[in-house]
Amino acid sequence: MMQYPLKEKIGNPDLLVGREQEFNHFGKWITNIPKELSKSRVILARRKSGKTAFVQRIFNQLWSANGRVIPFYLSIPDAPIWYATLAIRYYETFASHYISFMERDPQLVGKPLTLEQIKAYGQAKSNIVLVEDVDYILNYKQSGDYDLVWDRVYRAPHRMAGFYDQRILVIIDEFQYLSSFVYRDELCAGQPVKAMPGSFHEVSESKVAPMLVTGSYVGWMLEIMMHYLEAGRLSQINFSPYLTEGEGLQAVYKYAEVYDEPITNETAVQINQLCMADPFFISCVIQSNCPERNLTQTEGVIEAVNYEIEGRRSELSGTWKEYIDNTIDRINDRHGKDLLLHLSKHNDRYWTPQELKDALGFDMSANEIRKKLMVMVNGDLIEWGNSDIDFRGLQDGTLNLVLRHRFEKEIAEFKKSPDFRVEFREKVAQLTSEKRRWSLIGSRIQPQ
Repeated sequence: MMQYPLKEKIGNPDLLVGREQEFNHFGKWITNIPKELSKSRVILARRKSGKTAFVQRIFNQLWSANGRVIPFYLSIPDAPIWYATLAIRYYETFASHYISFMERDPQLVGKPLTLEQIKAYGQAKSNIVLVEDVDYILNYKQSGDYDLVWDRVYRAPHRMAGFYDQRILVIIDEFQYLSSFVYRDELCAGQPVKAMPGSFHEVSESKVAPMLVTGSYVGWMLEIMMHYLEAGRLSQINFSPYLTEGEGLQAVYKYAEVYDEPITNETAVQINQLCMADPFFISCVIQSNCPERNLTQTEGVIEAVNYEIEGRRSELSGTWKEYIDNTIDRINDRHGKDLLLHLSKHNDRYWTPQELKDALGFDMSANEIRKKLMVMVNGDLIEWGNSDIDFRGLQDGTLNLVLRHRFEKEIAEFKKSPDFRVEFREKVAQLTSEKRRWSLIGSRIQPQ
């Protein structure tokens, strides 16, 4: 029976729709963990792509299965945290998830034990690893040698699995935050410990406690891996924010049911098409605060979708705002916005800095353009090709719509922001035309 000891961020478990191909793929990988054949992995995807819900569901599936793989899950916060605090939190969470699995006690997942309680359990169950770990941590915590504390802590899953011939899956969500929010100073002053992810350099190769980590900023994560987890220690898995067409339609119906939002079969197809089968986009539209929203009518659907893209306070627009603003602030000039918009609108091919210079008529050098492009790569707003001089706009329709809304009016060749309603009506008209054509074909091939 499926249980949910880890409270999933998605909320109602029924809201996790689709991802059949991804679950099948990871299912084979997990099956090989007991045989020590599975290499550590990193899931790379933008925010709101569903990767957190995915890895949290993997945790709950493994916990419920009560098989040979013991799951441990930790999410790294995007807020300053003291080195010592992270170390204790890491170990208490790991040990509590381990004990929860062994004792079949779901409450320990959401309510971790203290170090003292962990030691008491270890003594009662003759688990000498837990007892020795806690004694070691408390001893060096008291002396203030937090480097030794952290060294003991991050190796704990590998050590436990090796000593008792067990298999532990170490799931670390939002791994990139380790490089920018962990401080040696208790007041979190000074500079963060940028090399913190390097702690996992060795244990990421563990076959008895492989890692599954996620990163919401692809460029940032790739940079971390290049500097601190080199030699391909983490297999890269690119996680698409989009479902298949069928799964997207399933998501529309499920979200409408859960949120008690009236739709029709016709508008369900329209919502899925206009939202590009993006489950986050679909959920935003289903819950939209658009005043003209009426999801039982085509125009109401168009208004709701348009509001989520253009509305300053819409959930969809707000999510992308963080991505865009952080990067634009670093290239805050007209040329940078020109480049970003051009690449997003023409994302069917790769462009070199020289080609962009010629196409946009810039008076800056190709090298200056390349520097701006690299900032965008690290900000996850464009892609870097196999060649060092090839760049392409993201294959992300949602982002492209938001970028166009924000910047087209500002660019000289445009007089006003685009009216996406016109484009949406054309898409709906195309859908209707295709439906009629297939209905006509179907009627012709019906047996007489």
